[in-house]
Amino acid sequence: MNLKNFIRDIPDFPKPGIVFKDITPLLGDAKAFQNMIETFADRYKNSGVTHICGIESRGFIIGAALALHMGVGFIPVRKAGKLPYKTIKREYSLEYGTDAVEIHEDAVKPGEKVVLIDDLIATGGTAKAALELLEEIGADVVEIAFAIELEFLKGIEKFAGKKVFCLLKY
Repeated sequence: MNLKNFIRDIPDFPKPGIVFKDITPLLGDAKAFQNMIETFADRYKNSGVTHICGIESRGFIIGAALALHMGVGFIPVRKAGKLPYKTIKREYSLEYGTDAVEIHEDAVKPGEKVVLIDDLIATGGTAKAALELLEEIGADVVEIAFAIELEFLKGIEKFAGKKVFCLLKY
């Protein structure tokens, strides 16, 4: 199944000049969504993964479905101020300014194997911050995975020396 057939381009969103890659048609098609989740699950089935970590917000959709399919735990990485328990925070740069993500300080035990997943990698700032949070709390990050990579933005370069998997590339 060619999952690119389920990705919709939205020109000039969220601002002029940007072509947004919309995964909602893929999520809305049961067979395409299942195919995506099974592709990720097959990749990690013998890896000893104990948790899938999803980045807010679309990473939650993919990550939670994958965790459920694999029978492992799910860890949310959220924007600052959204998690209810004790957290650690990491700031990252945006085009104009900074933002931050947080994780519960007890989300994993040291050495537990985690796959970090999100829907799309552009410049890589959010995923890099999430990776740093996972490593700080002792996770063994098996791989960083994305449904879509925007290759021209070179966000993957932020993960030199790490295992990275991208399902679809543009």
